[in-house]
Amino acid sequence: MPQDNTGYLSPFSTRYASKEMQYLFSAQNKFSLWRKLWIILAESEQELGLSITDEQIAEMRAHIDDIDFDAASEYEKKLRHDVMAHIHAWGDQCPTARPIIHLGATSCYVGDNADVLILRDALQLIRKRLIAVIRALSDFADEHASQPCLAFTHFQSAQPTTVGKRATLWLNDLTLDLEEIDFCLSTLKPLGCKGTTGTQASFLELFHGDYDKVWKLDKLISEKMGFVKAVPVSGQTYSRKTDSRALNALSQIGQSAHKFANDIRLLAHKKEIEEPFEKNQIGSSAMAYKRNPMRSERMTALSRFLISNAQNGAMTAAEQWFERTLDDSANRRLSLAEGFLCADAVLSLYLNIASGLVVYDKVIEKHLREELPFMATENILMDAVERGGDRQELHEHIRLHSIAAANAVKMEGKECDLLSRIAGDAAFQVDEETLESSLQPENYIGCAAEQTKKYLADVIQPMLESNADQSVKAQEINV
Repeated sequence: MPQDNTGYLSPFSTRYASKEMQYLFSAQNKFSLWRKLWIILAESEQELGLSITDEQIAEMRAHIDDIDFDAASEYEKKLRHDVMAHIHAWGDQCPTARPIIHLGATSCYVGDNADVLILRDALQLIRKRLIAVIRALSDFADEHASQPCLAFTHFQSAQPTTVGKRATLWLNDLTLDLEEIDFCLSTLKPLGCKGTTGTQASFLELFHGDYDKVWKLDKLISEKMGFVKAVPVSGQTYSRKTDSRALNALSQIGQSAHKFANDIRLLAHKKEIEEPFEKNQIGSSAMAYKRNPMRSERMTALSRFLISNAQNGAMTAAEQWFERTLDDSANRRLSLAEGFLCADAVLSLYLNIASGLVVYDKVIEKHLREELPFMATENILMDAVERGGDRQELHEHIRLHSIAAANAVKMEGKECDLLSRIAGDAAFQVDEETLESSLQPENYIGCAAEQTKKYLADVIQPMLESNADQSVKAQEINV
């Protein structure tokens, strides 16, 4: 069947997000969960003594996934209420169970509890993607732990580091993100069954004033959903700070991914490290030679959306009036689904790039050797003092030689001749060959290599081992 191109389609559905994440936020999954929750409610009410038959529950179970969306749509046009529309559509399929569907519940019983189940599944999928990226970056950091390279502060050449040590900075950001996701998962609780204003009045009426059965119903429903307990108190909905917390955790991922992608874009400009580039990939429609870092650019763009989306959760949580207001609904339909689809897309890109980074060793070495004479001046100064020189006078000599050498590079396009200038200065009592022999990059990286190995061994490896069962299929990236 040809695709209808006359209506808007989200880019997350057509270009970016995985099928797994798309399914979690699909109408099929959402409304199947509603039906499962109605069954949980009926089962629990039956266990606590209400007149609900096994036949009614069996009939409901037989029609969990075969949703008549056309019928539900027609009912919603007439009733102007999505939950009631689906109750009627399901009731048509389950005539025996129809009288007890949604007994004692309010719309948020299915709406909010289903959202919590979707949040849990979506957070767990994001968690798996995070682990996969951490694993890929860990391999990269380990392979390049001792490879010296220029470090940059203010994007100006600074004391050398190693390629692997720089990767640990990306890794460390992701471990912080994983902690945020784990915190969201560990604190996530369903609404349970709280009624229209959170007082459970309808359930107290159903159980003829038996408070104990009201508490037990809330607990039973939560346990059947896979949780220990429900939120302790609520209005009609669970606190929208739960959504805000989740979107903020996704924003944290966006911040980490944005920093990584920008670093790769800058390194690509330096021709030191590049993202994967396919054999037949075209970098520019006009400039055939170009290798634009389009994966990283897309990652930056999506991360920007992800970072800003956290504001939706914050504003929605802040704007709730008393026990319930409906100005959260339309925003949540957008911000939660699009936020998770975006995070899914960002991490899929991150994994693709981190698994295929291309390192140009010779260019890295060339850039490092061009700058190393300037960075070696402190050691040269100290060695000259040991030979009897005056530290303050030598410092001034080095300052003037450095300025002259830098000007020759910047203004005349010459090679750096700082070492020859110092060797020609009698105050230093050293020849150029000796100076050249001292310029071994590994002598200027401090503890970078050891820090990298220690970090991987002490922090990353235990994390990966404890999550060895957390695997996820890598997504095909369409560029």
